[in-house]
Amino acid sequence: MSAIAAPDRVAAHLNRGGRWRPFEIAFWLAIVALIFALPSRALLINEILLAGLFALSLDLVLGYAGIVSLGQAAFFGTGAYAAGIIATLGVAEPLIGLVLASVIAGLLGLITAPLLLRGSDLTRLMVTLGVALLLGELANRNEWITGGADGLSLAAKPVLGLFPIDFTGQRNASLYSLAVLFALFVAARRLVQSPFGLSVRALKENPLRANALGVSAARRLIAIYGIAAAYAGASGALVAQTTGLVSLDVFDFHRSADVMLMLIIGGPGYLYGGLIGAAFFIALKDGVASATPEYWEFWIGLPLVVLVLVGRERIGGFIARWARRAALLAMRGAA
Repeated sequence: MSAIAAPDRVAAHLNRGGRWRPFEIAFWLAIVALIFALPSRALLINEILLAGLFALSLDLVLGYAGIVSLGQAAFFGTGAYAAGIIATLGVAEPLIGLVLASVIAGLLGLITAPLLLRGSDLTRLMVTLGVALLLGELANRNEWITGGADGLSLAAKPVLGLFPIDFTGQRNASLYSLAVLFALFVAARRLVQSPFGLSVRALKENPLRANALGVSAARRLIAIYGIAAAYAGASGALVAQTTGLVSLDVFDFHRSADVMLMLIIGGPGYLYGGLIGAAFFIALKDGVASATPEYWEFWIGLPLVVLVLVGRERIGGFIARWARRAALLAMRGAA
């Protein structure tokens, strides 16, 4: 009886994990409301959404698979240049360019993933960083197709021929980025709750036990790395399409470092961490840079140092305690 009921229990557990909670629905509806309520900040909101998608790609490899990477910029830049080159070749529909750019970045991830199967985390850091530097130099040398140091300019056509996403349609660009982010987030949510996602998590937690149970580490790590690369490529493609410019900056080390900081701020391993970290990092960067243009890096680095030293859990517990106290005082005052 228990043997027969075991698959049903597993299916019920997977179904519970896949259900949407009220706060999740409120989270996405709040983003839509912000886009319409703050049209003057549509450019900043779009930047946050694209950074959130980029952080989501890193969360898949670091938060769920445990692969430490400092080279996500390799796939981000590949997607950006692929989308730019496809647009300059005459492909008018941005969705086609987005899909092709994501596929190209994903294939690059599958090709380079076997390099990560051997060695320690330090080796993986060096390999991923080296791939990004190599691609950046290739883009610099082949200026006949990438534009070299001058970059690549493109004029993205309206999505489906109806919705402009250039600087004349910043709200449409934000909604376009949000639609892509939400679709990929839903796919990632299903992925991490699937048996494949659970097996990847098992490999991260205890690879020896997972291998003893017959879980193939190599194929799963290569697959999740390729999927994450496609997500990063989609983020880069969206940046190219909504800004109309691709430069060598997309392969720079700071891209990988910034997205790592975003994920650390929000917390790896639960998908929303990258989105929350991206919103916090970019909003803080925008606000501090406007207030103190000369010392903005100091005021961004300070809370990050505090976060690392104190710990996200302690800070969250401190905020929760003060929130409860404030709510209690408000209730007493009302009484």
